[in-house]
Order: sequence, then C-alpha cells, then structure tokens
Amino acid sequence: MSITQTIHAKTTVSMTDLRRNPSKILEIAGDLPVAVLNHNKPEAYLLSAKAYEALLDLLDDLSLIKTIKTRSGGKTVKVKLDDL
Repeated sequence: MSITQTIHAKTTVSMTDLRRNPSKILEIAGDLPVAVLNHNKPEAYLLSAKAYEALLDLLDDLSLIKTIKTRSGGKTVKVKLDDL
C-alpha cells in the first residue's frame, strides 16, 4: 500500500469544493489541469476544453511521428515535378 501519491497538477480541489462552485474552479484554473481530491487522494483531473483539445492534438502528433518513423528509410521513387 502506497502512503504517498504523485499529483500531476499544481492546483488541487476537494470533491466538496468542486460540487459547490465548479465554474469558479474552472475560472481559477484557466488552461491548467486541476487535481480533484477525494479523501486527500487524486480521484480525477479536470481540464478546460481548450487544454483537452491541445492534449488531443499532441496525441495525434505523436501518432503521426510514429507513422513517419516506420515509413522512413523505405524505397523512394524519383519523379519530375512536370510529371505530376
């Protein structure tokens, strides 16, 4: 059983405080993640829509990088611009 747990956010909020005023929590957090604590342990992370979309874009970029790396070094074909 772990006594300590890493929290991956600079801001934390209790479940009770989140229930009381969720819009205020989002306003204070801006585009940074907020760790939602339940009994002083992280239960969830809250992200703004903008931050979530940025995260999805990064994941998409990582997927594209993986595809590029697997395809690089393969057979190439020389073409002339006029032939296209």
